[in-house]
Amino acid sequence: MSAIVQRVDFYVLPGTEERDRLKFACRRAEKAYLAGQRVFVWLDDAAQLERFDELLWSFVDRSFVPHEIYVTAQQWQDTPVLCSCSTQPEQPYDLLLNLGSTIPGCAAQAAGIAEFIDADEARRNAGRSRFRQYRQQGLAPETRNVTLDDSP
Repeated sequence: MSAIVQRVDFYVLPGTEERDRLKFACRRAEKAYLAGQRVFVWLDDAAQLERFDELLWSFVDRSFVPHEIYVTAQQWQDTPVLCSCSTQPEQPYDLLLNLGSTIPGCAAQAAGIAEFIDADEARRNAGRSRFRQYRQQGLAPETRNVTLDDSP
């Protein structure tokens, strides 16, 4: 992992509903967007990407998070939140929201990383593995136990 990564946060949620985990990640994306950050969201597959994309449009009535499916870095000029399950940025950006089961290669380009874990056994085990990988790379991930009502 590159020296660019300054912070890794693991948000640990109760329950096993994927929608709750995705919704919490939407709130984190909104917070980053409102702070003027360039955000990249990594997901495992096209079905999960589609669910997250739809949820970003509707997770809160008052909210609007401009986003697109990532194709090229030039999109960040007009769209602050880019999502993908295949193509990854090669240039630096502000925040990786990792909803995937592994650490994507583009994590090394992020200034910060947010991981989202819940009580689902497979997701929790994959999260523990990523936590250990970050530590092995010299990073100090922080764990944040949250409820669905908490703000990221």
